[in-house]
Amino acid sequence: MVLGVTAAAVLSFTAASSMAQSADGPVQTDGQIEVGAEAVRDSEILNRIEKLLAQIDGFAAVDVSVSEGVVKITGQVIDNAAQDRLNQIINRVEGVVAIENETEISGTLEERLAPAMERIAARTRNLLANGPIFLVALTAFLVVAAGGWLLTTRIGIWTRLAPNAFIADVYRAVARILFILTGLVLALDILNATALIGAVLGAAGVVGLALGFAVRDTVENFIASILLSLRQPFRPNDFVDIQGDQGTVARLTSRATILISPEGNHIRIPNATVFKGRIVNFTRDPRRRFGFNLGVDADADLAAALATAVAALEAQPFVLKEPEVGAWISEVGDSNVVLTFTGWVDQTKVDFAKARGEAIRAAKLALEAAGFGLPEPIYRVRLDGAQAALPSSNESVDARRPAKSEPAELPEAADPARSEPAVAEAAERERKGLDGGENLLDDQQQVE
Repeated sequence: MVLGVTAAAVLSFTAASSMAQSADGPVQTDGQIEVGAEAVRDSEILNRIEKLLAQIDGFAAVDVSVSEGVVKITGQVIDNAAQDRLNQIINRVEGVVAIENETEISGTLEERLAPAMERIAARTRNLLANGPIFLVALTAFLVVAAGGWLLTTRIGIWTRLAPNAFIADVYRAVARILFILTGLVLALDILNATALIGAVLGAAGVVGLALGFAVRDTVENFIASILLSLRQPFRPNDFVDIQGDQGTVARLTSRATILISPEGNHIRIPNATVFKGRIVNFTRDPRRRFGFNLGVDADADLAAALATAVAALEAQPFVLKEPEVGAWISEVGDSNVVLTFTGWVDQTKVDFAKARGEAIRAAKLALEAAGFGLPEPIYRVRLDGAQAALPSSNESVDARRPAKSEPAELPEAADPARSEPAVAEAAERERKGLDGGENLLDDQQQVE
């Protein structure tokens, strides 16, 4: 609508300007105005100047006299611009040696407004006289613009051409602008004012460049949205880490990517950040490795401890056979030897966090059942001057320790496949939205 009104204004101004050139006064040309081939006399110079001034509006009250090639001008003119113009005209007459301009500025309002009113009247007459051609140009512009509007309102055509609804809207907007520009060029051509096309396009380029710098972040985010919708780096319900923000992908809009964090919070990340940032997709490969550490007594049989825990992990139904379970001695601590265990699970079948927790429980209970101690850190504390508060040295250290109970039988394993449904339900609600919210993600779209 704004482009249409602007185009109509440009057409109106162009028509008025081009049809009223004759009313603005004669155009001065370069070079001298010649009197004749014979010797130049003062009378000939005066006669030539008077004839020229008689043909130009605004100099009726000017008197001219010539003596030995020196032109003296008296009388009244409208303004300073008229004085300068008078000097320029007379200076170009052949034989003029010098000019003495003694004209005065007329202060009468009527005299100063008269030329402007005459020009306005002349332009109005020309506009009315050439009204039909202007109406034809305006009609051509409106027909082309209306045709573009009707074509772009047929959403089905653009939906079939574009990979998603967002790109279809971009196609429609571009097509609408092209139709308006085509109508404007056609109208200017009918008015024989095609010289303005370059000026209009140049002005549009400058305005576009200025707006580009002013809304650079918005444009960058818009372009990132287009690229993300074409080459999707993730799918709905993928668990990802984007620049430190972890969550389940709910949807991708034309402005932001929406995640649902494990705590149920909504995280909106601008698409420009997503496009340029580091993305870790934990769901792309359904297999995911978990790992944990357990500490055993320093004097324990470490090989047997590793084998015992590995057997317990391999016995868990949710732990994959391939890749196999891993185990190694990672470090020697202050009061124990730290063992590291790893295993793989299928994230599409089990909850990763619960599976890891169940694996830790199974390995710990298996080590305790086999007689391996999992000691806590031991510290030596020296107390000076507090001998009375210390226990008797005759008392056995083992007597002061609480009796160690026998390890209980392995309890029934928790079901790691029972994942927390709250986050998935929140992502589904966000994806559907109360108003059928925009979502550019498609399960059928190619993923990078």
